[in-house]
Amino acid sequence: MAIGVQLDFRGATLEQYDQVVETLGFLPGGPAPPEALFHWVTQTGDGIRIIDVWTSREEFERFAGDKIVPGFREVGVSSPEVHFIEVHNYFVGGRWKG
Repeated sequence: MAIGVQLDFRGATLEQYDQVVETLGFLPGGPAPPEALFHWVTQTGDGIRIIDVWTSREEFERFAGDKIVPGFREVGVSSPEVHFIEVHNYFVGGRWKG
């Protein structure tokens, strides 16, 4: 079952996020890990927030433990506050053609 994930990195900057993404080999608008269905990031008043949809909580936790958390630690950012959200439905793909 797909799961939504909200990660709040207090004190983090978009520049640090960009460093982590580059280190992991991801390009803006490029492909993500197959288990990551959707991803976006924004600046908040006290850091950054990432919103993802993953194929399962287990897949997210595996990737986060192996890649996300170590990547942010490398640029001086501590572990995020994580919230899981049940996903009833999601859409992917191109633009709507009516």
